[in-house]
Amino acid sequence: MSAPFLQKPASSRVVLKFGGTSVADLDRIANAAEFIKLEADAGHGVIVVVSAMAGETNRLVDLVQRVDSTGNSAEFDRREYDAVVSSGEQVTSGLLALTLQRHGYKARSWQGWQIPLKTNDAHGRARIMDIPEAAIGPAVDAGEVAIIAGFQGITEAQRISTLGRGGSDTTAVALAAALGAERCDIYTDIDGVYTTDPRITSEARRLDRISYEEMLEMASLGAKVLQTRSVELAMAYNVQLRVLSSFANPEEARSGKLQPCTVICNEDEIVEKHIVSGITHSHAEAKISLMTVPDEPGRAARIFEELAAADINVDMIVQSPAKTGKAANISFSLDEGDVARAQELLATLKDTIGYTDVVADRSVSKVSVIGVGMKSHAGVAATMFKTLADRSINILNISTSEIKISVLIHSEYTELAVRALHQAYGLHTIAEAS
Repeated sequence: MSAPFLQKPASSRVVLKFGGTSVADLDRIANAAEFIKLEADAGHGVIVVVSAMAGETNRLVDLVQRVDSTGNSAEFDRREYDAVVSSGEQVTSGLLALTLQRHGYKARSWQGWQIPLKTNDAHGRARIMDIPEAAIGPAVDAGEVAIIAGFQGITEAQRISTLGRGGSDTTAVALAAALGAERCDIYTDIDGVYTTDPRITSEARRLDRISYEEMLEMASLGAKVLQTRSVELAMAYNVQLRVLSSFANPEEARSGKLQPCTVICNEDEIVEKHIVSGITHSHAEAKISLMTVPDEPGRAARIFEELAAADINVDMIVQSPAKTGKAANISFSLDEGDVARAQELLATLKDTIGYTDVVADRSVSKVSVIGVGMKSHAGVAATMFKTLADRSINILNISTSEIKISVLIHSEYTELAVRALHQAYGLHTIAEAS
């Protein structure tokens, strides 16, 4: 199949995305409308992507689960799940279109199937396959503000699909790529990307710019600013992203005052590069250990082949000699939500693999150090390990890439580890973007 998105030459188009807290009620929707009006008044063709109002998706998911709990099936129909949970964005898009119309702007709501935003049939975690511009492009160029329900698309079988939590980010970036937008602005409840979670340390600093690679690692390792898939698409199609706060004053922006933000771009567009740009953490982690697995070729391969076939993503893997016999203990980290499925699967493999016991530990978290400067600087790992050792924080598992080091630790030490590493790498001394 050819590339799913075609870059178009209409440089005057911009995409704005508003998350759930940015459209949480009618007042917040009215505030979002002010930012949209700024872009329309500047002569841009404006495409807006909205999430469901804050808390609405959780409410809809709960309704589905309550229905399922009274039925006979252990697995609800994912197609109907998507039909239900995608409805929150439809409400938001209609309300925002009405708000803009009240102010005299041409605006129209669009659902995923109307564009159409074509996806595969992996309901609940669908991937975008194509976005034809035939319908929406001319409408935007004619001066209509397109308000698009994020998070949703349509399959080849004409069923509604959803892109997974945070999928509105992916909708926005995909549309920016497909429609040739000059930028994609992500409006949220924070004013940019920080060196770490400001709720953990007041010394966190907002970054002026960050590379796609760094943001991709941050998104996949616990930072909740952007969905991982959205950053992948931005990097693949060179879509410039900005993360801004929808809680800023639109009148200040109208008067010409620059809004605080973080630009996510190519590494070569960043003048001042840091060895380490950020520290992330994730509590949604667990560790599973298989005890006394026969130390023979093919045993580990069978374990991880079966987990992969069940779509269970495994991260950090450690194999160590068992205390007795020619055997090994194999441990790996995974998403906490996959523990029960992994245990059930491994139970069916006990006789085949030959392990003696399975131990699951949910009291762990992942802490990661990320930075493109690691490519050319030695000693980053040594600093991390010494910093944790000095505070008696034991490392359970380790994984690395060219620009990140992640460790699994006991969750009670998470905040201490984040604060200590933030200090150790001097991130508190970075001059915050103005």
